[in-house]
Formats: sequence, C-alpha cells, structure tokens
Amino acid sequence: MKRLFNNAISLMVVVIVLFLIIPLPTFMLDFLLIINIGLSIMILMITMNIAEPLEFSIFPSLLLVTTLFRLGMNVSSTRLILSNGGNAGSVIRAFGELITRGNIVIGVVIFFIIVLVQFIVITKGAERVAEVAARFTLDAMPGKQMAIDADLSSGLINESEARMRRHKIQKEADFYGAMDGATKIVKGDAVMSLLITLINFLGGVIIGMVGGGGTFSEVLSTYSIATIGDGLVSQIPALLISTATGMIVTRSVSDGSLNKDVIKQFKAQPNAIMATGVMLLFLALIPNTPHAALAVGGALLLGGGFFLNRQMEQTRQKEEAEAARAGAEEEKAAPPSESDYYKDINNVYSLLTVEPIEMEFGYSLIPMVDESHGGRLINRIVIFRRQYAQDMGFVIPSIRLHDSSALGTNQYVVRIKGEEVARGEILVDYYLALEPPNPLGEIDGIETIEPAYGIPSRWILPENKEMAEIYGYTVIDPLSVMLTHLSETVKKHTHELLSRAETISLVENLKRTSPELVEEVVPNIVPYSMLEKILRSLLKEGVPIKDLGTILETAADAIGQGRDVDMATEQIRGALSRTITRRFCEDGQLRVVTLDAEVEKKIITSITRNEQGVYLAIGPELMQQIISQLALHLKKFNDLSQTPIVLVSQVIRGYFSKMITQFYPNLYVLAFNEITSNVQIQALGNITLEAPVMADRKVGVSV
Repeated sequence: MKRLFNNAISLMVVVIVLFLIIPLPTFMLDFLLIINIGLSIMILMITMNIAEPLEFSIFPSLLLVTTLFRLGMNVSSTRLILSNGGNAGSVIRAFGELITRGNIVIGVVIFFIIVLVQFIVITKGAERVAEVAARFTLDAMPGKQMAIDADLSSGLINESEARMRRHKIQKEADFYGAMDGATKIVKGDAVMSLLITLINFLGGVIIGMVGGGGTFSEVLSTYSIATIGDGLVSQIPALLISTATGMIVTRSVSDGSLNKDVIKQFKAQPNAIMATGVMLLFLALIPNTPHAALAVGGALLLGGGFFLNRQMEQTRQKEEAEAARAGAEEEKAAPPSESDYYKDINNVYSLLTVEPIEMEFGYSLIPMVDESHGGRLINRIVIFRRQYAQDMGFVIPSIRLHDSSALGTNQYVVRIKGEEVARGEILVDYYLALEPPNPLGEIDGIETIEPAYGIPSRWILPENKEMAEIYGYTVIDPLSVMLTHLSETVKKHTHELLSRAETISLVENLKRTSPELVEEVVPNIVPYSMLEKILRSLLKEGVPIKDLGTILETAADAIGQGRDVDMATEQIRGALSRTITRRFCEDGQLRVVTLDAEVEKKIITSITRNEQGVYLAIGPELMQQIISQLALHLKKFNDLSQTPIVLVSQVIRGYFSKMITQFYPNLYVLAFNEITSNVQIQALGNITLEAPVMADRKVGVSV
C-alpha cells in the first residue's frame, strides 16, 4: 500500500493518458471537472503565497500534468457531446446555460473574450517574462559562482554552506529553464482549446442534422450550449493556471508572499491613497459623470488614507517615546564622568592595555556591526575564526570593534597591537563590482580599488547588480568587502598574534590527546620560547600548525641533533610535506619559478656565519639579476589562481625566503622536499645568471 501511494502521481499520469482513449460516464466526468477547477484554484493560491519560486519548484512538471489532465477531459467531453446528443454532464450544461442565458451570441462572444485574454495577455506575457528570466539567470551563474568561491576562500562561509548556495543557484537555473519551456505548453493548450471548441460545434451540428436530432435551431441551441459550457469548464482552469504561471515567474522581485507585499506596500503610501480619493471626489463634481459611485469611492479612499496616515503617525510617536525612554534610562545608568573615573589610579592602568586586533569604523558603518539593527559582521567574524582555526590550527584572538569619530563616515581601520595596518572605505548602499580582464560591457559606477587584493573595481547601484554579473563582473556586497579586507589583513599578520600565552594554550590542548609527548618534549627539550619562534616562522610563511604533534616530535629530534631554530624549522617543514602540498597545490599541479643550478651555487657560497648567526651576503649584481628576472616571471601568475611560488633546494630555502620576501611579500618559497611525489610540477620560468632583457631596476643589498 505504501509503495502504491509513493507512485500515485505516476499512476495518475498513466490514467490521464487513458482518458484520451477510454469513454467516461457523465457523472465521473462531472467529478473530474470539479477536481480540475479546484486544483487550478489551489495552484494559483500557492503561487500567490510563496516568497520565492523555488518554494514551488515542481510547478513546471505540474503544469505539464494539469495541461494533460485538462486535455484528457476535453477529449472525453467531446466524445460525450458528439455521441450523446450534446449531453456531457451537468457541470458542462450548467456552465453553458449560465453564460448564454438564452442568447447564444452573447455566450460565444464572452467565451472568445476569455480565450483571447488568456492567449494574448496572460500567456504571452508570462512566456516573455519566463524567457527573459531564464536568459538572465543563466548569464548570471558564472558571477554568482565566483562570488561564492570568493566568500569560501576568504573564510566567510564554510564548505557546506558554499555547496548549498551552489545547489540553489543550479536549481534556479534549472527552474527558469524549465519554466521557459513550460510556458510553451500553456500557449499550445490555449490554441488546442480553440480547435476543440470549433470541432465540438461543427461536429455536433453535423451529427445533429444528419441524425435527425430536431430542427436546425434546436440542434444549434443544444450543441452551442454544450460547446460553450465545455469550453468554459476547460478555459477557466486554464486561465487560472496561466495566471499562476505569470505569478510565479514574477516572484523574484518580492520579499514575501503576494498578499503580505501588497498590503504592506499600499499601507506605506497613505498620501497617495488620499490623493486618489481627492481626485475621484473632484471628478464627481463634473456634470454627466456617475456622481454617486465616484463620491463613494473617493470618500472611502480619502478616509482610508487618512486612517492609515494617522496610524503611521501614532506608530512613529510611539517609537520616538520608546527611544526617549531608553535614552533616559541610559543616562541614569551612564558611567561617571571621565575626570571622576580617572581619579582612581587603578583605572589609569586600563589605558595601557593593547588589544591584539582592533577594528574602528565610521558612523555610517555602525548598522553593519550592531546586531540589534540586523548587523551581521560579528557572526561573519565568528565563521572566519572557526574556518581559520580548522585550516591553520591557530585560534585568532577576539577582535575589538568600536566606532571612531576621527574617521570618515564610510571609513574603517584595522589595528594590530594598537598600530594601524590597514584602512579602507566602503559605500553601504552600493555593491562592489570587480572588473574582469575582458568585460562584456561597461557598467556605470564610482571607480575604486578593492582593498584586500588591489583589484580595479566600481561601486555600483543595486539595480545594476544583475547586469554587472551578466557582463562578467564579480559583484560583492559591502559587508563582504570589509570582512574580506579584515580577514586578509589578519592572515598576513597572524604570526604577530601568536604570543607566549597562546603557545602554552596550544600545548595544553595537545596534552589532552598526547600527554606523553608533551611531557617528554616541552619544556625539557624544546622550551616554550623556541617553540613560539618555530610556530611564528611557520605561520609567517603560510604553513598550518594544526599538526602540532608532528611539529614537536620533529623539533625534539632536530634540537637533539644540535641544530638551531632555523634549521629545526626547515626540518619541520619537510615533515609537514603533505600539509604544505595540500596548502599550495591545486588539482595535483604546482606552477613554480625555479633557480638555475649556478644561481643556487652562488647563493650557497654567499652563506656566511658569524657571532650573530647565519646570513646571506649576496653581491649587488647577483641580487639585481635575481630580482629583475623574478619580476618578469611573476607576471605569468597574474592569469592563474595560484599564489606565486619559487621552488629551491632545502639548503637555501630559509635564507632565500628571508631575502626575497623583502621585495615580494606575497611570494612563497618552497623546497623540493616539501612537495610530495604525486604532484606534477610545472616551471613557468627559470632564474639564471644571464642578464634579463628588461633590467630597469637597480638593487644593491647585502642580506
């Protein structure tokens, strides 16, 4: 029984197809016609009460089923009309008599008006809207996908949410594509209704006259009523379904159900309602106009608008009173004055506190932060902190958020340990459109530079968002722009945020799973100060420290062999080869710039040791050649999504990285032993001792 219920829709479609062949008795046809009308009304009500089209995603398939059901009823009713002397049941007869009322011409005219309204107005309009919506949705898919990827890479969303948003975008594209085709079914149904009506009328008259069903006028009356009744019984559900089709393809511009949106938006315009009432009252004064109807309508609109206006005014006064009451309560609970507060010397010490991360913002950006006004910045920061902890194994400290009167209304500043490290400006009521390499069109907007990655961009109005996505722009909301800048800034300075206390916390967390390892290594072999330097060095070069057990084991082995912190760090990087490979490789490929063997030899011979430690002492000519050639090769990474990487031998990796990141801070230097054997390495360039073609940069540095 359960299996039969699960396949009820499939069985129903088969039964509908059988209606085209099997004759139906009149009582069953009456029952099915009532079901058809009720189902059409139900579908229309559903489309008027949904907030977005995907809430009724079965509509395209349902449209095909209901059209097939209606055509099956038409065939069955035609069979009864032609074979039963015009008697096709009480429902068809009742509708025919209702519309004709003894005058066949009036019935025919009204019937054709209904058909034309459906065919020309509703069906044609819904078809055009569905076609445009399908094209725009498909064109906007790449931009939406890029926006999701950008949010995912910056830690604003996790993988499951990104997968859900991608699935929704795909469902939207499939839905509007299906609706584009489904509207053609509605159009064909309207044409078929006209043909069936003509067949019923002509065929019925011919059969009635040939079979001796009465005089010509009697035959004409009988079959006209049956034909018009049959046409109406099929056209009324078809008209409802066509209206539902137009309704569902226009729901993309609404925020809630149609009923709520209409009531809310009309109630928000009492002045327009009153103005309309005044205009109707003025028209009532003109001679030869329907004075009573205009006067009643105008008075109702004027009174309704006045009532709504007074209601809005009372609501506004109530909100102002509540705000004043809240302000008075805040004043009562206000802290003492500044001079009184700092009379206590202990309070002066609070001024010496330095926050690890601070974010200050101007007045216009407060609603984006204040949760009581719908601000989502704090929630997005929580998601970013969680994602970063999962990826890098480091918990970012709490970020202090506060406004600042010293900033512009649209500006924000990020501080690390009290000092400014990043600054940006966003326009709250705009969207930021990142310019693609070859845009398909030009979008009007305010030119700017995206603060996190330095991409040329434009601030555009919300109404230009869809067109910008069609042209290939990646469109980002202001909150995501600010949070992406914050997250990239924090990632860049993560190593500065790793304190001694945080190092101890990480070790204590490891002690829960590996107490023997921690007891053996820390602090007996690896002191906390040395471990802090190692972890900072790894974080500075983008290496995750999540596998703290491997880091401690390798560090203990390296220190036991008499190696210093730098050499121990290099040995740890080799032990984390799988982690480093996952962090920097994409799809099993790694595109890099390499060093010629002669260049590496030159660098090795430049390694110098003195009392302060080991360092590189490279001559200015070799430095000039390396920096100039590297600048040329790094341009090849501009069209790739991968971070620029230089691949060198393990012996010089640490020294070369310290030297080169002074000039290219976003460049990563990896060693061959840090890449697993299953990765395909592609060299985009090789730095040699030959002078580059373009060498306009003079560098002379001893590192």
